[in-house]
Amino acid sequence: MNAGEGTVFIVDDTEDVRTALSRALVAAGYQVRSFESAERFLEEQDGEAPGCLLLDICMPGMSGLEVQRSLIGSKCGRSIVFVTGHGDIESSVSAMKLGAVDFLTKPIEVVQLLAAVKRAQRLDLEARRERAARSVIEARLKSLTPREQQVMEDVINGRLNKNIGAHLGICEATVKVHRARAMSKMGVRSVPELVHVGAKLGITNLLINWLRPHA
Repeated sequence: MNAGEGTVFIVDDTEDVRTALSRALVAAGYQVRSFESAERFLEEQDGEAPGCLLLDICMPGMSGLEVQRSLIGSKCGRSIVFVTGHGDIESSVSAMKLGAVDFLTKPIEVVQLLAAVKRAQRLDLEARRERAARSVIEARLKSLTPREQQVMEDVINGRLNKNIGAHLGICEATVKVHRARAMSKMGVRSVPELVHVGAKLGITNLLINWLRPHA
């Protein structure tokens, strides 16, 4: 990711800190938006906009850790680099366990700042690509008919066409028709390809678990 491809959102209650961080990042070619409170950031940010979050851990109102927890698993989730004026080991450990990219202590060296932001921007882009891919897969799953869902589950579980037919009470030729339609809707040409896609995205179990309730 190039510097200009994602916004760096800065959330810090100290104006001087926001100004210093903004200047350093703008000079490096980043787009920057700054907020004086977590509440304002959560209210005004565009969750669809790519970019990372530079987040103060201790602020009036919501703390940085509370913001991090609120974003986990949400459509507005993004990579976070924490900044703090206090070397709080407990907080840093908590932040990193919850997926923070880095934990920087003020005053922050520009080289250290830029390295952390570069990594956070890259991780944010990768996460967005994965979420987009997962959305496509889920949409394809939803396009399957109930019978195609049944056949697809048996296919993923390794059953042969004749065994699927016996299991579902249909002839093998009909199984082949449903299987071909299901594979076409899923955008794959073979079972290994489907499993590969699932493994690459970490959603093989999602495929099986999603299909089972619909069978």
